[in-house]
Amino acid sequence: MTTTSSRPRLITSTFAFAWLVNFAQFMVFYLLVTIMALYAAQQFGASETAGGFASSAFVVGATAARLFSGMLVDAIGRKKSLIISLIVIVLACLAYFPAHSLVLLILVRIVHGAFYAIASTAVMAVAQSVIPATRRAEGTGYFALGTTLSAALGPAAGLALTHKWSYTAVFDIVTALAVLAFAFALFIRNPEEAHHGGGRSLRSMIHPHVAPIGVFMLLIGVGYAGVITYINAYSRANGLEAGASLFFIAYAAISLVMRLFLGRVQDRNGDNVVIYSAVVTFAIGLALLAAASTNWMVVVAGLFVGLGYGSLLPAAQAIAVRLVPTKEMGAGISTLFLFLDVGVGFGPIALGMLITASGYKTMYWVLSGLVIVSGVVYLFVHGSSDRSRATTHAPEVHLEA
Repeated sequence: MTTTSSRPRLITSTFAFAWLVNFAQFMVFYLLVTIMALYAAQQFGASETAGGFASSAFVVGATAARLFSGMLVDAIGRKKSLIISLIVIVLACLAYFPAHSLVLLILVRIVHGAFYAIASTAVMAVAQSVIPATRRAEGTGYFALGTTLSAALGPAAGLALTHKWSYTAVFDIVTALAVLAFAFALFIRNPEEAHHGGGRSLRSMIHPHVAPIGVFMLLIGVGYAGVITYINAYSRANGLEAGASLFFIAYAAISLVMRLFLGRVQDRNGDNVVIYSAVVTFAIGLALLAAASTNWMVVVAGLFVGLGYGSLLPAAQAIAVRLVPTKEMGAGISTLFLFLDVGVGFGPIALGMLITASGYKTMYWVLSGLVIVSGVVYLFVHGSSDRSRATTHAPEVHLEA
């Protein structure tokens, strides 16, 4: 069915099932990432460094896979690549049970991360393919609500399951979620683009049109890495555990509210109004963490980080999709997340050295400044272009799926 009205339909069956797959995927990620380092330490006597790598090995696998995930999705099709990758993810979740050594656990994490990257690229491309161009940022924001919900529910659920039952209970849940994601994917009816063989070229791995905005998101990712990696240790060192326990609830709550309308603002008024305001609020949130002396300051910091980073990710994704032809959508999405994964996954290495030298508060001050610098980078790579000021699109035909 061709949609010709001035406000075309946004929520379709394909969009809904893709949303459910994405939510289940991110729930699996957040359930595991919060418990994996401690699991490795308790089960295998891993050191803090080795336990940390058992957790971050997932990101290592995902980052490596981003180099070819877009090419793969564009070459063999969105739904087919999604189904195949979800099958491997189910097997990877099952493999956590018999992984009785640290080496095996790390290998499972790498494989899981790699196919998670392929699946996430595919499902995002599926969703973007049925979002009307004139509602691109709005639809992307709604799609990202699943990520926000999982970020709020997953870490708390992982900790609760391990405290009340066992790590095996977490593996049971993530396996069930992986199976559900696979089942939801079977119901996706996505009109595929014609495939062009997907020759292995630099463009198919790192799309040149998206790489500049990817550099901006790499810097943003380093800022966010300082939050998710070190806020618990920072809060313990400064007696702010109560505030830290509410930080991500505040983050998720404000992100959910803002994503209900910020996409419309971006569609109507262009990218800059959303990006610049989010950069400023993110920097304020990091500065509040650096200056925090009471629990309420940490909670308020969570609100500002949610306003900032929580708005930047869907806004940047909407930009990336608009910068590439439809047939190269997979490459565009994977390029954006490749740069983001590098920032989130490898940023903590440099930040750990900074903490050792100067402490947590200095790190958060530095990250606040880095986010401001990222805003200057955005100005040069996208913010000064005509496309950033007004979201204009050529007419497109969108099929109900």
